[in-house]
Amino acid sequence: MTIKSVICDIDGVLLHDNIAIPGANDFLARIQEAGMPLVILTNYPSQTAQDLANRFSSAGLDVPESAFYTSAMATADFLRNQEGKKAYVVGEGALVHELYKAGFTITDINPDFVIVGETRSYNWDMMHKAAYFVANGARFIATNPDSHGHGFAPACGALCAPIEKISGRKPFYVGKPSPWIIRAALNKMHAHSESTVIVGDNLRTDILAGFQAGLKTILVLSGVSTLTDIEAMPFRPNYVFSSVVDINII
Repeated sequence: MTIKSVICDIDGVLLHDNIAIPGANDFLARIQEAGMPLVILTNYPSQTAQDLANRFSSAGLDVPESAFYTSAMATADFLRNQEGKKAYVVGEGALVHELYKAGFTITDINPDFVIVGETRSYNWDMMHKAAYFVANGARFIATNPDSHGHGFAPACGALCAPIEKISGRKPFYVGKPSPWIIRAALNKMHAHSESTVIVGDNLRTDILAGFQAGLKTILVLSGVSTLTDIEAMPFRPNYVFSSVVDINII
């Protein structure tokens, strides 16, 4: 296999919290020196590309802002091609920013969409409005299916759960493991699935997304998934390494 482009997850692959994983800088430098297109892909919608570039810089990793692609950015890209431009949003600044850029009006009056990301201010009123709008025909879109983040902080999937239960309708999740976000990342760097590899630490999101989109997959054992987890899955990563410092096929 000739690898011409790379999609790489963040947490558990390149960073632990805000500290670079040993070897991450060399791994990124090797990709950049080879001239390979690179997308740094994250399911979490609460940071802008600039926020992420600053986070990487603080950790000693030099990655341009243009390389980052978040589930909030992907959600806005998905919605650009859908009919309707009014949305009720359960989310914070980064998601709202991307939706404004896509031409959306944020409103709680007859929205075309209910869009859920992540927020610390989730409350009964927001849940009620979102469920009401979805039950009455608003399309239910969510940035990512993750139930929780670091320290079991509720994430998008957890915020969607009561809306789904009340309305009886499931959201369309844009983020991993949806192959949609992978195709969007490929389009961003003008790459093809057959010559692209995805590097991730989570079998259920990163590796499944790559598998469903036809990419080669690399699982690193520096984050969520373990060797034991692999045996329980109906699919397998193409390659397994302890961490990015050990990857020798890129």
